[in-house]
Amino acid sequence: MNDWIEVNVAVTHEAVEAVSDILTEAGSKGVAIEDPRLINELRSSGTWELCDIPEQQNTEVVTVSGYYADDDRLQPRLAQIEAALQEVEERIGKYRFGNTRFRRVSEQDWANEWKQYFHVTHVGKSLVIKPSWEEYEPKAGEHVIEIDPGMAFGTGTHHTTNMMMERLERVLPKNAVVFDVGTGSGILAIAAALCGAQEVKAVDIDGVAVRVARENVANNHLSAKIEVREGDLLHGTEGKADVIIANIIADIIILLLKDVPGKLKDGGLFLASGIIEERMADVAAEAELQGMHVDAVDRRGGWVVMQMRKK
Repeated sequence: MNDWIEVNVAVTHEAVEAVSDILTEAGSKGVAIEDPRLINELRSSGTWELCDIPEQQNTEVVTVSGYYADDDRLQPRLAQIEAALQEVEERIGKYRFGNTRFRRVSEQDWANEWKQYFHVTHVGKSLVIKPSWEEYEPKAGEHVIEIDPGMAFGTGTHHTTNMMMERLERVLPKNAVVFDVGTGSGILAIAAALCGAQEVKAVDIDGVAVRVARENVANNHLSAKIEVREGDLLHGTEGKADVIIANIIADIIILLLKDVPGKLKDGGLFLASGIIEERMADVAAEAELQGMHVDAVDRRGGWVVMQMRKK
């Protein structure tokens, strides 16, 4: 069982995207974003109970966390992160609250940590996210997604994942072929299958995420519909899709867009999430350059999901 180092950076909302990019470029296969605005909304709605989160919390501070194996590459990565954080500060001014914090976690610690604040969550009209360790009796018409995130990213409780699942529920054609880029825990691939997709090809560059996603797919009895592969963005897929989904970050989506039109059937859709509102214009500009038209945008809590259609 591996040990990992969790790197926590407390920042302003405006700096979330830049810091996420820094942690990703240093080798984290994903980032965890703890946004008090989201926590407060979920608490007030009663849909998510976070027992260990204080009632009064500074809503201007967002904690962005990356995860790195404790190996011989760790120190160079930490030095790279600190240098990049300082460079951003020189460019935009002070955006950090306190020093960068570090914490050692094992895969077992990770799993137990999630259990403190990951509970049954209802999304859209029919989707229900259920942790593997909790019991839930579904109502008529509900589709239950059982998830154990392990060391992968994606519990479905963040705005970006929620909005993506809601849009899939609304627009996914029956019997569609779907490519899920950066699948993480596999939650969106599973949601697509439950919303009527005939075939889902899920790809992640991280071997741990691939293992976790395969386990989650099997636990939801969807291995016949969902294939999970290790690969870099769309390079792990063959053929063309009716819908491509990606819940990543803006810069990776911009990089991905050059390959999207060639991987979509005529009239196909690209659903992109993980984008903060301030970066929406950048993504839209690149989409137009690549022959994609943005025809719908969902907004929630400072985040957006962009629906793009192949021209």
